Amino acid sequence: GYFYSRWTKCIHSSRDLSDIVFIDNYIFNKDVYIQFNSTVGKYVGYTEHGVYNAELWNNNTGQLQSERAQVERYCKYNAELYQAAIADKS
Repeated sequence: GYFYSRWTKCIHSSRDLSDIVFIDNYIFNKDVYIQFNSTVGKYVGYTEHGVYNAELWNNNTGQLQSERAQVERYCKYNAELYQAAIADKS
């Protein structure tokens, strides 16, 4: 059989969230074949199929802007909630 998954994650180490990074992995049969990293600011392909899709997706300005906006919309928003609920209570 075949296995597809998509994992997104936000990474930061500072309390002010100034170093936050959004990573969006596309995985097929346990191998990442394409990844968006907000530090790089574009998709990077790791297989032949991933390189092909990365080129297409990087040329789609709407899709690229949507991924770049996830740092503010998804990462910072949720990190602030977690920090208020957990870190600020100790």
